[in-house]
Amino acid sequence: MQLLIKSDGGIRCLYDETLDLQGLGQLHIERGSHVEPNADGLWMADLSPVAGPLLGPFPNRSDALKAEREWLEAHWLPAVRK
Repeated sequence: MQLLIKSDGGIRCLYDETLDLQGLGQLHIERGSHVEPNADGLWMADLSPVAGPLLGPFPNRSDALKAEREWLEAHWLPAVRK
């Protein structure tokens, strides 16, 4: 799990249950994407909640989840936000 500690003391990360984040302070959790099947049964990763692209289609949900995580780690996690 990657934690980005900002200069103001805030922390950004992709949420998972590797660490108990409650011990770091008050949490503010937002959805970063939606991974859903399309009408053809293929999987799409919609990153519009973080102003990102629509990724896919992927034959498997796991492929879409992998692409979602890779995009978020490369583009959203290091982005400067207030």
